[in-house]
Amino acid sequence: MIYAINYDLKKQGQDYSGLYGAIKALGSWWHYLGSTWLVDTSLDANQIVERLTPHFDGNDRLLVIQMGKDRQGLLPEQAWDWITAHE
Repeated sequence: MIYAINYDLKKQGQDYSGLYGAIKALGSWWHYLGSTWLVDTSLDANQIVERLTPHFDGNDRLLVIQMGKDRQGLLPEQAWDWITAHE
């Protein structure tokens, strides 16, 4: 299943390398947009949030959404290729 992981990190200068590592550890991933990752994982949204929450400050925001077939955007061809390959 592909999930879109979207976040808003509020603390300037914070080291979020642990968050990025945790996202990469979820499964196959694609990251082209600044605060959005696509991850192909067998975990559900609750499990993803549980794994990522320790890497957020109290004022950061996180949204995890399962991707469906109805999607569109302005992404490079390699992004659409990645999405198609992980459906």
